Amino acid sequence: MRAAEDARVNTIEFLRHPAPEHPRASVWAVRVDGVDLRRRVADATRALWHPELADQFDDQEREEEELLLTQHAGLPAAEFAPAHFLTPADTAPVLGCPCGIWDCWPLLAHIGTTPESITWTAFRQPHRPQWGTLPLGPFTFARTPYEKALATAPTVAQDPLEDEDPASRP
Repeated sequence: MRAAEDARVNTIEFLRHPAPEHPRASVWAVRVDGVDLRRRVADATRALWHPELADQFDDQEREEEELLLTQHAGLPAAEFAPAHFLTPADTAPVLGCPCGIWDCWPLLAHIGTTPESITWTAFRQPHRPQWGTLPLGPFTFARTPYEKALATAPTVAQDPLEDEDPASRP
């Protein structure tokens, strides 16, 4: 069964939207199989964050969920050309920090390429080495649709996480 899961081809969407702290600048948003990558990271890191966040908030459940969903932002489009997402790398940032300084709190991944596919694996948070490789992915994308999604990424008026359909969540 695991080999069949590994062979699954994922879909990807790239979008650009105003940066959270710098609305005149745009950042990349990424959806994998229709789900914002930040939501997937929130789900993958929830248990890892829990001990650190326990009893930190007045409304623990709501505020913890908000922190999990907003721990990352898209990479600044001015600093990361589309070629960034097509270049093989052992540790490439795929998400950055909402403060606008992408390497303040990046999500790193291994980007592997072949003539037929692009694969994102080995996701990690370098500022939490004790977390190791996150339980996220691997994601394998057919190269032609991936390149098309990147080349035709629309610019949207607001953060697409706000528009995400709750039924599409994993």
